[in-house]
Amino acid sequence: MREPNLRVRRTLRVPAVLLGTALLATSLAATATSAQEPSVPAEPAPAPAATVCNEHCDGRDTAEAAEDRLAVSAELHGRTVELRFDDSSAMGWAAVSDSSPGDQVWLDRSFDGGASWADDSRIGDTTTPDGADAAVSPMFNVDHWGERGVGALRACLQATGQPEITCTDWARSTWNAGEPATAAATALMMLYDPDNGLFENHWWVSANAVTAIIDNIRVTGMPSYAYVVETTYEEQIDGAEGQFRNEYLDDTGWWALAWIGAYDLTGEERYLETARAGADHMDDHWTDLCGGGVQWMVDNPYKNAVTNELYIQLNAALHNRLPGDTVHLERAERGWAWLANSGMINEDNLVNDGLDAGNGCVNNGQTTWTYNQGVILGALAELSAATGDEGLLETARTLADASTTAPGLHQDGVLTEPCEPDCGADGPSFKGPYTRGLGALDEALPDRPYTDYLQSQANAAMADARTSLDMYDLSWRGLADSFGVGQQHAALDLLNAAR
Repeated sequence: MREPNLRVRRTLRVPAVLLGTALLATSLAATATSAQEPSVPAEPAPAPAATVCNEHCDGRDTAEAAEDRLAVSAELHGRTVELRFDDSSAMGWAAVSDSSPGDQVWLDRSFDGGASWADDSRIGDTTTPDGADAAVSPMFNVDHWGERGVGALRACLQATGQPEITCTDWARSTWNAGEPATAAATALMMLYDPDNGLFENHWWVSANAVTAIIDNIRVTGMPSYAYVVETTYEEQIDGAEGQFRNEYLDDTGWWALAWIGAYDLTGEERYLETARAGADHMDDHWTDLCGGGVQWMVDNPYKNAVTNELYIQLNAALHNRLPGDTVHLERAERGWAWLANSGMINEDNLVNDGLDAGNGCVNNGQTTWTYNQGVILGALAELSAATGDEGLLETARTLADASTTAPGLHQDGVLTEPCEPDCGADGPSFKGPYTRGLGALDEALPDRPYTDYLQSQANAAMADARTSLDMYDLSWRGLADSFGVGQQHAALDLLNAAR
């Protein structure tokens, strides 16, 4: 990757499609309004809301609720509007107190994390009756299970005779969200389009998001989103150059590793064959420039760190899953021998972006992105498992000790991408592969030296960067106000690793 442009040109442009009762949006909108900043449903509005039936159908009486949990609330003209949930049925309702007759309260429901919601979205529209000072709407489903719509609700209020509307933050039941890791996975799934198999239409970031979902199934045992594997595979297998290959060799590596994870999860050979096709595609672009290494793009000879780190990890992983293999092991060992002596690892044991071929193939001194520090850790852990060489783990430990304490990668002890708070389309994803790789190394080392570090990062993110919908900010200190698929899978990778 070359500074200053983070590869925004690589975001796929795929037409938005209907998901459940809402239009998929390509960015995460603000999730809250207040009495000071009133809002109304966006114009033009999407399609009308439809009745959803899961365990129960929309419109159920709140008297039937087995549980009553207050999620979020908002104030307007002395009234309090609340969003409440029966988590046992994954249904929610709106309630208003200190109300006046004629006040109106209702729910909005979104299937894309609050980016859009249906016209006539005032589901459960309820008016405070004469002589009363409170009102409660019927209950409505959060999700649409039959359509794989992962949803969210908010409660809204309009006081009688007043033009303002206020709404609570978006929130959801604890269904498929009973702990931080599953809640983050569920929030990530709000950004998934089952009609094209991608998250927010972003190609390589979707590979990382699929990997994060697979890892979440592994560490939490919650299989609810396992359908992502087959759906993404079948929707995109013929895309780009086929078999999840394209002109960016690092993109190919990300996808191939996702299919390694899919194979581990399902045992289906087709995923392993696609990973092998990706590895072959990368190997076809190993060149003699700078003494070896895989180039960044099919038509760009730049030798960079992440492409070659992925090449090592992928080939080592294939060797570990293919009985009798020698080809992939030879590739992985050759890749590490070249990278270790390439000069990309600097005197601080941090990995810079790549080599300057026009100046003797020296380290180009570009940014030490977090993912360059993390992928190599996972790669060396995989290669050590392939070879039995524990010295590779000690080398990885040296690199991990450097990156977990590097001042340039932390602020107030919290992992911080050098591009924060504005990391374009690609940069928000980077901390995910970092914590994923660090977690893999931590699992491979008997003393688990990075468990406390990972937990401290998770604690910071949960405390300061998490919304009421379990969406996570780019900044794990909560300073960027930037949300989306890269930010969300990065947080999920962290929570998976820290669990």
